[in-house]
Amino acid sequence: MQNKIILPDSSIPSAWYNALADLKNPPAPVIHPGTGKPVGPGDLLPLFPMGLIEQEVSSQRSVPIPDEVRKRYAMWRPTPLYRAFRLEEAIGTRSRIYYKYEGGNASGSHKLNTSIPQAFYNMQFGRKRIATETGAGQWGSAMAIAGSFFGLEVKVYMVKVSYKQKPYRRMLMETFGAGVVPSPSADTACGRAILAENPDSPGSLGIAISEAVEDAAGREDTSYALGSVLNHVLLHQTVIGQEAKEQMSIAGDYPDVVIGCHGGGSNFGGIALPFLQDKMAGGKRNPRLVAAEPASCPTLTKGVYAFDFGDTGKLTPIVKMFTLGHDFVPEGIHAGGLRYHGASPLISQLLSQGLIEAQAFAQLKVFSSSIAFARAEGMLPAPESAHAVHAAIAEAKNADAEGVEKTILFNLSGHGFFDMSAYDDFLAGKLADHEHSEEKVREALERLPKVVV
Repeated sequence: MQNKIILPDSSIPSAWYNALADLKNPPAPVIHPGTGKPVGPGDLLPLFPMGLIEQEVSSQRSVPIPDEVRKRYAMWRPTPLYRAFRLEEAIGTRSRIYYKYEGGNASGSHKLNTSIPQAFYNMQFGRKRIATETGAGQWGSAMAIAGSFFGLEVKVYMVKVSYKQKPYRRMLMETFGAGVVPSPSADTACGRAILAENPDSPGSLGIAISEAVEDAAGREDTSYALGSVLNHVLLHQTVIGQEAKEQMSIAGDYPDVVIGCHGGGSNFGGIALPFLQDKMAGGKRNPRLVAAEPASCPTLTKGVYAFDFGDTGKLTPIVKMFTLGHDFVPEGIHAGGLRYHGASPLISQLLSQGLIEAQAFAQLKVFSSSIAFARAEGMLPAPESAHAVHAAIAEAKNADAEGVEKTILFNLSGHGFFDMSAYDDFLAGKLADHEHSEEKVREALERLPKVVV
């Protein structure tokens, strides 16, 4: 068995897989925050181009990928699939561990898979500018790069704690022409209100989303773009799992367990949804699909399945999802891309139906597993991706304890080269585990919107 499987350019998927087409139950309606009624396409036009709105509500199983997008994908796709022989040896497991590596592009993560089509459809629709948020900086980097490809101005509201922790992410965004400000910022009414109440606010994705949405809604030339959560974002990421299925077939293997780290749902959905198609087909293939999240922001494992706003300022549509409450602010852990109070409505529905699983891990064990992986495999994971690494190692050790062999596949969604301060803090003993505040969650959940459907 070879260590690495690389597909030819001809294997870049020609269509995205839309899991909505295979759901047995229809998704819950999306509610307008002002009227309390289901949103229609016209309600979303101030924020998104029509091409993305159509994808958001599409029931078409295969959505063709435009040629211009596939040409951009070909700059780094297909991405390699690795068999982690050295990691298997290091932890002494009999199981087989594979990982799909998405960090080999200029953004260093999987996020370029959706920023490119989003920029393309916005350019096609005549929009000139993008307002967006970013947690750890992966999404902001990808949107800055895609904006430069298609001649779009990009404004990024970066969660303040990550803005301070990851200065090289900001520099990368600015290198590609984006403007970046720490969120909460003085550039929006929402940001100013939060700073007036708490000048030392570390920020959150919910706050940054509010600022970006307010920015986009206030200008006709501007769209809002986001790197996770919504259906069209997860749709674009399915190129990951589609390629992985072909590569696993070449390896003569098939996963018992498919793992991705989880913040909003994009990279987990990207690796898992194409395998979900097999699971729902009712044949012999029935892989477990596991979302790995931080214990300090345990949206899937400790949240409630309810209607909530996607942002702190209550500007976004209300969706049914697993949530910790729209104004819950998690601890400032280094895995900034996983610090989101909510989850993708699609991923949430799958979890509620028992089609996927979720596990939460504390950051010290996560970093320890990540370093073990790096020393064995020679790749340094991003702190977000390290949650999937830890979950994969835990699965292998559990299988050994049960006396069985498993095939484990995880998505290594990005590299950690911009996150060396996180590893430095871990090696110096400066990191601590943070459990989520149950009191803060209870308070936040008391403020969920009242929705009647």
